[in-house]
Amino acid sequence: LPSQQKGVGMHEPLVDAEGFPRADIDLYQVRTARHNIICLQNDHKALMKQVEEALHKLHAREKEKHAKDEAEALAEAMSQNQSLPQAFAKVNAVSPGSPASVSGLQVDDEIVEFGSVNVNNFQNLQNIATVVQHSEGRPLSVTVIRGGRRVHVGLTPKRWAGKGLLGCNIIPLQR
Repeated sequence: LPSQQKGVGMHEPLVDAEGFPRADIDLYQVRTARHNIICLQNDHKALMKQVEEALHKLHAREKEKHAKDEAEALAEAMSQNQSLPQAFAKVNAVSPGSPASVSGLQVDDEIVEFGSVNVNNFQNLQNIATVVQHSEGRPLSVTVIRGGRRVHVGLTPKRWAGKGLLGCNIIPLQR
């Protein structure tokens, strides 16, 4: 305010002690300046309210997007689970101390690959028996599904105290 030097701001009285308009200031100029300042303050408040609302919307959208991304990631993980390879056989018994037991094979493991045998070329258990006989003393790569996860096991068929070269029982899965 140009009149500020005379001690007139936004709230000082514009009348003297007896209630008459002050003669030491330009009343019209002070009132006009005050009016303009109040209008600008109101405009500022309105703009700040718009900014605040825009920020709220932006953050809400960001939160929504984040939730959607998380849901998509979860769906992706679930579909990855569905895309686990097809098992063709299942381990239903493992003898303690056997080559199968030593390799870490467990009951209920679903077999996805047994050496060269997989769901595409498996006809019957004879396929596995053939692979086992040809691999005596040599490690076989066996892939199983255990608890919804793919697990690789190195299994070396060999003679042991029990019968067979593996010491586990495998049954075909009916698909």
